[in-house]
Amino acid sequence: MGMERGPFAARHEFDALPLSPDIDVHCAQYSELAAMADMAHRLVPGVRIGEPELARYFTFDPQCLLSFSRNGSLVGGMAFLYLNSLGHDALLLDEICLTEPDTRHLASGDEEVSAIYIWAIAATGRGIAGLGKAAAHLRQSRFRSADCFAQPSTAAGRDIMKATGFTPIPSFQPDLWCYERPWNRQPVRMPGSSFAARSFADARH
Repeated sequence: MGMERGPFAARHEFDALPLSPDIDVHCAQYSELAAMADMAHRLVPGVRIGEPELARYFTFDPQCLLSFSRNGSLVGGMAFLYLNSLGHDALLLDEICLTEPDTRHLASGDEEVSAIYIWAIAATGRGIAGLGKAAAHLRQSRFRSADCFAQPSTAAGRDIMKATGFTPIPSFQPDLWCYERPWNRQPVRMPGSSFAARSFADARH
């Protein structure tokens, strides 16, 4: 899948996005899958996955789908692939089918999440403000060590990537962007000083 929808003018680190009080973000319920699949088809170019396929991955890991709602109405959603180390390598080497990924590449509930692939973002109107709470979801202990990856499929999706700290990276996977979690980054040494700049390590807790 891809990334949609703009405009998204604010510039924030993904992990520093504000938490909008107007948008409720929660793990999707089975009853929402049909509406989420329909929204993805309408808003994200090239999406072929439907409700049955979403249900398959939802059954494997109910935390892989988030729904965004406002005043009780669905206004967006976000889908993730939580990759294990095998899946992480396969992503970088372009050896994973991203339209229908093999579950052997996905982290099971008791397996470390090595990388997070943002499969899709679809939102209407103010729904995009749900990204802040989605980022908070990914700061849970199961996910917080994993960097995030995505392939924007639209200009709006590319704008979201640029606005939230994602950058293109060299890989065999075409047009792969990565957001390195702040606490995973190497400390930057200040010029003329033997002390490293303060890291974001404490932000993980």
